[in-house]
Amino acid sequence: MMAATRASYTALTPELTTTFPPSGHITFTPAPEPEQMTPWDSKNTLKNRFLTKWRSSTGRARDLVENNAGLLLVAASQFFFSLMNVAVKALNNLDEPVPTLELVFVRMSITYICSIIYMYLWKVPNPLTGPPGVRLLLASRGFFGFFGLFGIYYSLSYLSLSDATVLTFLAPLFTGVAGAIFLKENFSRKELIAGLCSFAGVVLIARPQIMFGSHPMPGLSEDEFEGIDGVGVVPAEKGTPAQRLVAVGIALLGVLGATGAYTSLRAIGRRAHAMHSLTSFSQWCVIVSTVGMIVKHQAVVIPKRADWIAMLIMIGAFGFIAQALLTMGLQRETAGRGTMAVYIQIIFALALERIFFHIVPSALSITGTVIIMSSALYIAVTKERANPKQPTQISLEYPGESALEEGLLEHHDESLPLEAPKQEKEEEERLEHGVLVLALDERSRR
Repeated sequence: MMAATRASYTALTPELTTTFPPSGHITFTPAPEPEQMTPWDSKNTLKNRFLTKWRSSTGRARDLVENNAGLLLVAASQFFFSLMNVAVKALNNLDEPVPTLELVFVRMSITYICSIIYMYLWKVPNPLTGPPGVRLLLASRGFFGFFGLFGIYYSLSYLSLSDATVLTFLAPLFTGVAGAIFLKENFSRKELIAGLCSFAGVVLIARPQIMFGSHPMPGLSEDEFEGIDGVGVVPAEKGTPAQRLVAVGIALLGVLGATGAYTSLRAIGRRAHAMHSLTSFSQWCVIVSTVGMIVKHQAVVIPKRADWIAMLIMIGAFGFIAQALLTMGLQRETAGRGTMAVYIQIIFALALERIFFHIVPSALSITGTVIIMSSALYIAVTKERANPKQPTQISLEYPGESALEEGLLEHHDESLPLEAPKQEKEEEERLEHGVLVLALDERSRR
């Protein structure tokens, strides 16, 4: 019975018409042949590649400029300072040189007038006194700025031009330290190293007599060397050793004055217009230079030729532009990093002296120029972004009731109505009830 009801087994074998691929082989379906590119398509492809690379390059260049706007403004100010020095040198090469205090008076008078006119034309508020919140800082900028100017001019009366220049360029290093101490700004180790390297480059260019001998610019006669002086004094040292020691001390006082001026500018930031700073600085310089000429009974040299008047106007105009760019640059940059660009003035001075006074730089000057440029470029390209784009981090940790309450108070929108106390109480009761239910359920499972 069991055998009769059992169904017979029939083996299923493939028909001969059924084909299988050989074992261990893969079949490929041929892809369609690509369409032939026309010359027009090839040109479009090259054009798109070029545009892509161009946009990428311009984007990187734009980011570099925006990231170093303050540094570039300070560097541009040094170019106009160098142009101003060319006019000063030309005036001092005249038969009747213009005294230093008179040059300061003319330059700062033009700066003061231009600053006031600009603020009245553009309706800048508080043109004479500045904004109420930064008037003390503006006064300190003018006060320290005067001592910076006074220190360098007094030291040039007894020190050589190269020695005074080296002392002046201590200001950027001191400014970086002052910004880190008083303004809590970042002054990294790489900025310190770059500043020291730039200072070494300045030493190679200026070649102070104490390090390189009595003739700091080989290849020039004494008359030619005296002709390139930019402030109306003989560059060789004079006076007694005690007087030169006092001159060094006052030069260091001038360095501290410049440090205070730069730090004050950075502390002011963008709370005041750049012209407010120029007005305060020029006011102090005009007043003090006037008092100095009266006390010294210094005769005023009146220009008698058109080129005199032109150069005096150039001194005032270039000085005004340079001070404006310097102020705007230091408002946008940290004190230590922004003043690093001050070293670039040496490079502009070498180039302009070659053009106008036919002075060929020596090998040491070229070496110092390369060091300064390399340090400035290193500082520019290695700057970290102020607000780098970072991925948003999500925390799942319970912050606690106090932190939650602080966050709600901080981000509360005043436009939304507050919940009624009754609704808050009901919400708390529902929350407590839910916690109680969960606790009972956990106990029942155990």
